[in-house]
Amino acid sequence: MLSPSTKKDIRSSYENLRAQLQNFIPRKAQNYLVAEIAKTLAGEYNPKRRILVAEAGTGIGKSMAYLMGSICYALNNNKKVVVSTATVALQEQLIEKDLPLFRRVVSREFSFVLAKGRQRYCCGEKLAAAASAEGHGQQALFTEKPKKADIDMVNTMYSAYSRGKWNGDRDAWPKTIPDHLWQTIVSDKHTCHSGLAAHRNCPFAKAREHLDKADVVVANHSLLMADLELGGGVILPEPEHALYMVDEAHHLPTVARDFSAASASLVGAASWLEKLNQSASKIANGGDIKRSGRFLDALQSGIQVLIPGLRSIRDMLIGFPLNNDGVYRFTDGELPEALHLESKEMQKAAKKANQSLAKLHDLISERVKDGELASRLADPLLAECAFFLQRLENLEKVWTLMAQPNSDKGAPLARWIQKCPERESDLIVHVSPLEIGWRLDQLLWSRAAGVCLLSATLRALNSFTYFCRQVGLDENDGTRFLALPSPFDYQENARLVVPAMPCEPQDEKFTSHLPDILMEYLEGETASLVLFSSYWQMNQVAEKMRADIKKLGWHLHVQGEASRTSILDAHRKCCEKGQISILFGTGSFSEGLDLPGEQLTNLIITKIPFAVPTSPVEEAHAEYLERKGGNAFLQISVPEASKKLVQSAGRLLRKEQDSGRVVLLDRRVVTRRYGKALLDSLPPFKRVIEHKEK
Repeated sequence: MLSPSTKKDIRSSYENLRAQLQNFIPRKAQNYLVAEIAKTLAGEYNPKRRILVAEAGTGIGKSMAYLMGSICYALNNNKKVVVSTATVALQEQLIEKDLPLFRRVVSREFSFVLAKGRQRYCCGEKLAAAASAEGHGQQALFTEKPKKADIDMVNTMYSAYSRGKWNGDRDAWPKTIPDHLWQTIVSDKHTCHSGLAAHRNCPFAKAREHLDKADVVVANHSLLMADLELGGGVILPEPEHALYMVDEAHHLPTVARDFSAASASLVGAASWLEKLNQSASKIANGGDIKRSGRFLDALQSGIQVLIPGLRSIRDMLIGFPLNNDGVYRFTDGELPEALHLESKEMQKAAKKANQSLAKLHDLISERVKDGELASRLADPLLAECAFFLQRLENLEKVWTLMAQPNSDKGAPLARWIQKCPERESDLIVHVSPLEIGWRLDQLLWSRAAGVCLLSATLRALNSFTYFCRQVGLDENDGTRFLALPSPFDYQENARLVVPAMPCEPQDEKFTSHLPDILMEYLEGETASLVLFSSYWQMNQVAEKMRADIKKLGWHLHVQGEASRTSILDAHRKCCEKGQISILFGTGSFSEGLDLPGEQLTNLIITKIPFAVPTSPVEEAHAEYLERKGGNAFLQISVPEASKKLVQSAGRLLRKEQDSGRVVLLDRRVVTRRYGKALLDSLPPFKRVIEHKEK
């Protein structure tokens, strides 16, 4: 139950918020969302299942709602709050705007911090070594001889770091740090840990101190999954003591699936294993050969199985018929018997090599800790170990998944090989789960003190069923579900127009008709956004329309011709000057694009955003559903298209006073059986369905 003190904190923070904001508009839906979040976290609906899935339409103010509901409850119940987002833009909004505002209005003190993965921080010791007096740095750190520009940049960074002018955060450095250079100084879990005195003040260690003390941690979905895969509580607070506010939750299934996937090359892996074999004795000597001899033998034994085994698998697979994308997918994830047996051998050998090298790494670390080995001698060895350990861990993951037998109960793993773009004779082995819900349940739903999954678009076809299937929840498992519509007056302020078209999008003539149709629906409009199904189609149409648009004195801004920020800034400046401005964009412009007021009054969607299942994972998932007697189009394609169509239409109205129209150039919403469901899932626009004159 909610305690009186929690209720009091929520009420007072809401009243203070109302007093502080000049243009504050009370929202019933926002109040209701705050209450539902707090009640769910308090266990009022289900003490064992404190999970809320909430779709909150644009304009409700969901960010402030979940901060108010979760932080007030957490501060009164000795819990931490983890906010996980999908985009940098929302993280920045939370850290720079929403959380500072909420801290001003809530009666209790709390601290917050932005969490980043280890890979965003340099290692102080590696940086110092790379900036050594000779200018060559630790050769083990560089995969190739460093250029003068690299050495100069490293020295500049080290100077700033040692003077306290830079905190080692990659994002805080004023210039772009090239990837190849960053990899030489990046923090890694094997070398940069508090067990070694030299690393106790490393940038990531300092960042962790702030994390451990903070009441609210803002992370992203990738970092959330990284922490959960490590067991939880390694980077972020422990799940049992954390309340998770998963914003932009519609991205979570894809992030979770990609995080559980793995891939590795065959010839490329054999190549770096040979280098490891050459360095093995040197590494073992650093760990005291008397104690490390047996681990050296085990490491070399594992490598001697892996190198010929990987080359043998390459020879076995090189004749498989690759498609036009250079891919061969194993039907139903089933491997040929010979490959399955080889995979099991690779898994055993990779595990043996990985464990043995980890032991050697630990022995070197112990000698440094005990004062038996100087850091200047140990650091190059530890860095080299870390380099190979990361690769061995990935190699073990790949072959463990390849060797894993398919289960009769759940979906199989997707397994495929792909031609390596860097090496003509090499192949890359890929493995990915098709469904990730069981894993999310194991790592998060069954462990967390409370979870709220929020987004403006969680439902597909007005139902949570598709989302539940993706994330491993059930509408009857005690989870709380909530759908709150936007407070905007769609009937009054916007209309949806479906024109009478000469053909449907799958017709080969559709693209050639678009320029004339678009000119008709751009005429008389000052600020337009046209969303295309592909870059190819967008560029084809832009090329044909450019001259006419220029002749009329209109301004055309095409995605890809400059950075996203530059294009949007140019569009906004045109709007401010009262000039006619048109944006052309693809799918990525259908989400996270905020053009309020006069910046967008005319939104044109060229087709229903059906995704073509071209990736091996999507193909395998469709194949699995069909084999079970399902319909992949109706079970995957239509729900996904519904969500994306709602997101696209959501670009039009961003503020309560906004107005305009959505033009959908796809007649399938009125000619196909699934069309009505797609239309009904959209906001309640005033509809205008045009028909051809007889």
